[in-house]
Amino acid sequence: MIDLAARPTVRGGALLTAMSVTVLAYSLTQTMLVPTTTVLQHALNTTATWAAWAVLSAPLLASAVLTPLIGKLGDFHGKRRVLLWVLAVFLLGTLGGLVAWDIGSLIAFRAVQGVSLGVLPLVFGIVKESLPADRVTHGLALTSGLVGGAAGLGLVLGGLLVDLLSWRWLFAVSAVLVTAALVLVARSVPESPHRPGGRLDVPGAVLLALGIGGLLLALPLGPTLGWGSAWVLGLFALAVLGLAAFLVVERRSTSPLVDPEVLVDRPVLWIHLAALSLGAAQFVLYVLVPKIAQTGFGTGVTVAGLIMLPGTLVMLPASWLAVRLGERTSLAAGLGCVAAAAGLLALWNGQVWHLVVFYLVASVGFGLVMAVLPRLVTGSVPHDRVATANGVNTVARTAGGAVGSQLAAAILVSGGGYPFAFGAAALVALAGVLLSSGATREGLADQ
Repeated sequence: MIDLAARPTVRGGALLTAMSVTVLAYSLTQTMLVPTTTVLQHALNTTATWAAWAVLSAPLLASAVLTPLIGKLGDFHGKRRVLLWVLAVFLLGTLGGLVAWDIGSLIAFRAVQGVSLGVLPLVFGIVKESLPADRVTHGLALTSGLVGGAAGLGLVLGGLLVDLLSWRWLFAVSAVLVTAALVLVARSVPESPHRPGGRLDVPGAVLLALGIGGLLLALPLGPTLGWGSAWVLGLFALAVLGLAAFLVVERRSTSPLVDPEVLVDRPVLWIHLAALSLGAAQFVLYVLVPKIAQTGFGTGVTVAGLIMLPGTLVMLPASWLAVRLGERTSLAAGLGCVAAAAGLLALWNGQVWHLVVFYLVASVGFGLVMAVLPRLVTGSVPHDRVATANGVNTVARTAGGAVGSQLAAAILVSGGGYPFAFGAAALVALAGVLLSSGATREGLADQ
């Protein structure tokens, strides 16, 4: 356990600046390419499927597999040290994407960029252990609020850069941010006061990669090959068997990759499931709001992004509101806002103002929930498991995003239409409200 009295002396402002720039580098890179699928398809002479792999599938798959491993390394060997290595690899992938010569090379470099998701559990862990105790709550609210706000800003910025310049400028902007994050972390972040060391659980890492990899490979292949195809069913079976075997191995391991306590023990399990539901509902809206703007109202990529801008701007203020409301209230109210907004979009989406106003309501919910998830996790596990537990929670939200984006696509392809897809997002968010109440019943107190 960490002796909180032995916290390193740091300049809180400098540390929060370093953490904020690190989160910005990750979040903007995550979404800036989302509006560019069609552009990449033509620029690199490829298919829509492979362009989608470059934009979302490759980095998502890599990040989901690597993030728990990165969190564990941070807990073992020091979060600052591991964060610097992650940012260095992130920068290499970004520079590679800048000079990518075909779709294959771009997919490979985007997979390398997938390491960037691992910065989030490290950032949350550094804030928890390095800031004075009375500033931790505000530090977590700022950094977690930036995750959602910057991701939304990335959609707008990506559209602007592609319309005005070139898709390669997206990687140039990202490279500048990652370089700045590297310098700031090296100068302003102290090393973890508690570094127990330990060996990595290689069997656990392999089984986790098979389980998550099988799931995230099956989801994008389903619409293309058919959900009943042998390949897709085989991948789903691999996911189930891999994750089941992973749980068995972790319970028996003396040095597990992910302690069962931060996976399935309550109330942490409820928090992970709430994150999963948030990610699914969030990505349904991320995919459908700009899509309906472009196909339904004939807007360009930039205007579609501007429709989402008001919602993007409220995410950070919503994260500060979460500090006043408390964890339990913010979790339930935030998911309730997302459910209400998606339900309203299912009923009314025939005017541009419907998209603007209802997405803004959803974004308030995004800000509330994303602000409290890391606080709930860090308050529910021992200090020496904070990065690992936040890594699992981040992967849960990311996996939910994969499910949500494919759910939206599958409903539209099947002819269900936008109302049905938005209605599905509302039901997913409502399930999250019920899960948040489950966490409350387990005695999760506001911190």
